[in-house]
Amino acid sequence: MTLLPRPTATPPAPIHDRFGRIKRKLRISLTDRCNFRCPYCMPETPEFMERADRLSRPELSRILMLFVAELGVNRLRLTGGEPLLRRDLEGIIEDAQALRAFGLERISLTTNAALLEKRAAGLKTAGVDDLNISLDAIDPTIFAKLSGGRSIKPVLAGIPAARDAGIPIKLNAVIIRGINEGEILPLARYAARERLPLRYIEFMPLDGRGEWTRERVVPQADILAALRTEFAVHALPRSNDPAAYYELDDGNAQKNDVGIIATVSNPFCASCDRLRITADGSLYPCLFSKTGISLRDPMRRGADDAALAQLIRTTVWNKDAGYAANPGYSDRPIAMNSLGG
Repeated sequence: MTLLPRPTATPPAPIHDRFGRIKRKLRISLTDRCNFRCPYCMPETPEFMERADRLSRPELSRILMLFVAELGVNRLRLTGGEPLLRRDLEGIIEDAQALRAFGLERISLTTNAALLEKRAAGLKTAGVDDLNISLDAIDPTIFAKLSGGRSIKPVLAGIPAARDAGIPIKLNAVIIRGINEGEILPLARYAARERLPLRYIEFMPLDGRGEWTRERVVPQADILAALRTEFAVHALPRSNDPAAYYELDDGNAQKNDVGIIATVSNPFCASCDRLRITADGSLYPCLFSKTGISLRDPMRRGADDAALAQLIRTTVWNKDAGYAANPGYSDRPIAMNSLGG
């Protein structure tokens, strides 16, 4: 289906919370299912939602139109679970192209890349702007430990396929003490060799198995210390991005940028401009929100766009200050595979 633009007389009023933070970015999960079993994301015995509970393609189109045309969102990230498990993914991306007339600037996708090789060209044709690819280790044994026994080979095949298709890529690596802190330098070498931006992510207190402890977090300072054993590290100007960026220089004309998302050791809640929607249509104003507000249920009961927009504005207005105000483990029923990364 093709989503036709609706005329709008005035620009949308920005959506903001009670702390004055304007929300410009929306992350929407397309499925809670995944072909990996990463311990920091997936429960040991996950209970997946029924297909009927998941937002349909028309429902997704309606919600996205509302957020962009009426609420001022200008960046969209499609997540999971693993979004490549949605057979209609390319169609969802094609539908979203109509939103560019209302101010949408980017359509991004987060993936583990295991199914990417065969679909990269189709994603580019559909109109995706960039990819975030999860790559927590280069060593195949460590990679398997962090992915539920999966092989790294299809991931390393998917990355060049996406690049050959002309899709910009960033790599993301979650670093967990006792498992893959020894991969900080090998990942940096691989990213520099392939000329790919890399972001290290501190292990966040949101894992699906209750295994998080602060002792298992490799903080920003330790990541930088490891990098400095091999590279000259130069801080780059800070933006509103959740990552702090650095230029790495190996002294042999080989330079590359890396970022560190330091949610635990240096929270960036004060500048947060993101919202999240689960695959079953629940709005979570914060990554650490205990509960979400369903948009699917009122929509299926016949709520009009004005009612949905008011529900969204009220929910976002009441958004908490964030992790910085209440640090520690977030004990809640929803795991990251449902909420979206």
